[in-house]
Amino acid sequence: MTIVIINDGDAVTTTLAIAEGTLSDHASVIKLVRTYQADLEEFGLLDFKSESTGGRPTEYAFLNEPQSTLLLTYMRNTEIVRAFKKKLVREFWEMVQQRNQRAPALPDDYIGALEHLLASKRAEQLAIDERDKAIETKAEIGSRREATAMATASAAVRQVQKLKDDLGLGTRQAAVLAVEKAVGRKFGVSGYAPLRRWCKARGITAPKVFHPTFGFVRCWPAGAWMDAYQIDLADLFGADGEQA
Repeated sequence: MTIVIINDGDAVTTTLAIAEGTLSDHASVIKLVRTYQADLEEFGLLDFKSESTGGRPTEYAFLNEPQSTLLLTYMRNTEIVRAFKKKLVREFWEMVQQRNQRAPALPDDYIGALEHLLASKRAEQLAIDERDKAIETKAEIGSRREATAMATASAAVRQVQKLKDDLGLGTRQAAVLAVEKAVGRKFGVSGYAPLRRWCKARGITAPKVFHPTFGFVRCWPAGAWMDAYQIDLADLFGADGEQA
């Protein structure tokens, strides 16, 4: 079952896919979305749809990666939910890699890389500003002061997660040095080899991040860490919320 799709140019999943993947009743999942709608919309406005197959119309929602991950933290952390969460992280990661392969390659020289990073940060900030403006004008969120506070918190969360990914400490990708430090274990000089084989078998190029001591180092995807070393980056560097 494919749980991550492209909708209007964005990688998303649906409450229908989450219900099926976690063996939950969809009515309970959509009710959870409605209950925590304000929390979820800190990461973007929710897109609700309704479709009918001859009976009563079924309401469902599209969720982006942070929204779907947050929703899963509000569900009971059973083995089924944990397994689905790992599959969700892998599919979002693979979708990002497919897009990166079609995007222009990063410059090899240091100055060019910094210029590219600056341009991407400006584009990211522009997108955040546009989203924050939309949140401020949405009547359902409440007063303008509350909307501004939510937008600021959302931007901070996104920046922290982006910084973690840039430093090789993310839930979607991580460097060997970061994982060694987190688990208190050394993988040896060839510890990257099974990670590289996993990427090569799938046509994935692991990105590089800058380390102040070792220079640029590879960041290996969550799927590679899971298959090669049974290490779940979501558990290692992430933080589950309160269980519903």
